Amino acid sequence: MGKEPGFPGGLISNHSLNGTPELAYGITDWWELGFYAPFAVNSGGQFPSDGAKIRNLFVVPNAEKRDFFYGVNFEFSYQTPPFAQTRYALEVRPIIGVRNKEWEFIVNPIVDFSFGAFGQADFAPAARLARNLGENRFIGIEYYADFGPIGNFLPLQEQSHQIFAVTDFKLGKFDIELGVGYGLTSGSDRLITKAIIGYAFPVPGKEDEASDHPPKSSMFTKTVARQ
Repeated sequence: MGKEPGFPGGLISNHSLNGTPELAYGITDWWELGFYAPFAVNSGGQFPSDGAKIRNLFVVPNAEKRDFFYGVNFEFSYQTPPFAQTRYALEVRPIIGVRNKEWEFIVNPIVDFSFGAFGQADFAPAARLARNLGENRFIGIEYYADFGPIGNFLPLQEQSHQIFAVTDFKLGKFDIELGVGYGLTSGSDRLITKAIIGYAFPVPGKEDEASDHPPKSSMFTKTVARQ
């Protein structure tokens, strides 16, 4: 990783910028539909697209108000050659979380499926531990990993293991998450930063209720871009 592509012809992550615009719509209080259009800007200034993603998020109703919450997210992707050796993929992201007035802990035991000649099923778990500072402000630690193919994990130094220091807060009507991450193995990007900016469109007939809960984007730990 880093200065070498993950496969022949793949995107080199060193000095690259990855972005993912997303539109999401809450069908019900337990089902959300989303659409991604991921892209990157590499060190040479090129602007490759990573196709498109459609996701279905199913969670227990009013998850942001519960002490124990759970759900599952299904994300179907069409991928382009700079980002993957297979054109189609499916991410299955279980969501298990607990919280009280001071802390929250979320685990995502993610399985990534890719289809085709190079298809495989990878185990790529994520976790988040955050401290509630009140007034919609959080600080925390997030962990992202990719162990490689299930049943044939990569050697430890070839696996991806990254730790992020993060902060979540509101800026007017916007939900903001900022983070700085460090790779723990040679198979990880050494230093990486991330930013998530979210805006919830007003719903006619529903008041904008302020709450002491994290923005939804951080509550279910959106992953950083990885190869």
